[in-house]
Amino acid sequence: MSEHPPAREARGVATVAQLAGFDAIIDARSPAEFAADRVPGAINCPVLSDAERARVGTLYRQVSPFAAKKIGAVLVARNIAVHIEAHFLDQPKTWRPLVYCWRGGQRSGAFAHILREIGWDAHRLEGGYQTWRRHVVDTLATLPAQFGYQVISGPTGSAKSRVLEALGRQGAQVLHLEELAAHKGSVLGNLPDAPQPSQRLFETNLLRALEQCDASRPIYVEAESRKIGALQVPDALIFAMRAAPCLRIAACRPARADFLLRDYAYFLERPQWLIGQLGHLRGLQSDATVARWTALIEAGDFRTLVDELLEKHYDPLYARSQEKNFRDYADAAVFATDDLGPNSIEALAERIRATA
Repeated sequence: MSEHPPAREARGVATVAQLAGFDAIIDARSPAEFAADRVPGAINCPVLSDAERARVGTLYRQVSPFAAKKIGAVLVARNIAVHIEAHFLDQPKTWRPLVYCWRGGQRSGAFAHILREIGWDAHRLEGGYQTWRRHVVDTLATLPAQFGYQVISGPTGSAKSRVLEALGRQGAQVLHLEELAAHKGSVLGNLPDAPQPSQRLFETNLLRALEQCDASRPIYVEAESRKIGALQVPDALIFAMRAAPCLRIAACRPARADFLLRDYAYFLERPQWLIGQLGHLRGLQSDATVARWTALIEAGDFRTLVDELLEKHYDPLYARSQEKNFRDYADAAVFATDDLGPNSIEALAERIRATA
């Protein structure tokens, strides 16, 4: 027989569905675990640091579980005391924290027990982070299909992301996948000072973004492939996007080249980094072509570089992919422009909104 929620409450255990009912969510895992993914809004109060966790694990494997537990108890008690003194002493008796660790076991159990002994109504998350992760995966398998999408398409340099951002400023509902992925989507889309999140954190943030959307309104989203950099877009979202109506930006190549030189200005400041990024094109372009583009970078001729990248790499790739991947691409509403400056991007977004 399954346990009813009141019984869980009595023993200080809560479910994912009850997360919103707590004043604070405390992640008791190590900093590395927290960095890889976490429950939205959680604060990291590790009962074991990364090094301490490795030390206890080594003792467990090489000496005995008893030896590991003795040292672990010392470290956990010490660290919990530090966190309580640093973060929670000013909390009133009515404060309700939720604590979780990897499986909802000893780390969160020890932390929650001490908080409850103090007098706070502390709970553990049943199943810990693993329960949260299952919730993310299961929800992303069904939630994307509950929305209607308008897919902003157009060849590389069409300012699709900037149009999407303008739509958001103008009050439209947008899902900015490249922002969530910290990547511009193309083979040269790595951001020099912003590493991509883990796949798990990307999915957690995607779920959070979708849960904030209104199903009665369209969601504007940029046409994307299955992968954004190293990250995989969940299948359910890809299927929903590819079945949705497309809105095609048709900008002339000079306007797109001008835009790219502005939008990728950090490339101009880091030529050696850009040369390194060109390595991703080996196998897609001949060695001679990559060598020519490397020479253009070294000469500072970025305009010629961008023109040739569009002509020889991005535009052919785009032409092959769009009609194949997006069902309604051939029937897309077309928004022509010969200018992709900031004012024109705002005007383009207004034109797109007017067709909704």
